[in-house]
Amino acid sequence: MNKLMSRWNVTSKKDLAIIFFVFSITGSSSVFVGRPILKFLGLTLDNVPAIFYYPMFIMSSFIFYQIFLVMYGWIFGQFQFFWNMEKKLLKRFGIIV
Repeated sequence: MNKLMSRWNVTSKKDLAIIFFVFSITGSSSVFVGRPILKFLGLTLDNVPAIFYYPMFIMSSFIFYQIFLVMYGWIFGQFQFFWNMEKKLLKRFGIIV
């Protein structure tokens, strides 16, 4: 834990616990919201081949994951940590410079 705390520049175990909690609820929330959005758009396994549906599901979940990560980070007082992480990820994908 100490190695992770130093890598992420986290000073207390309480902050580290909050960060882990945010990661856990973000993943669940992104899937929970992504699936109904696809269904609302009329994209289900009944009318779209699985080879198209699952990449679209993963993409929508990824987009909501990024949004929820920053939003939950803000709610739980760790906005700066998650915003820096988000910027680093977007740079790796070449979305921002």
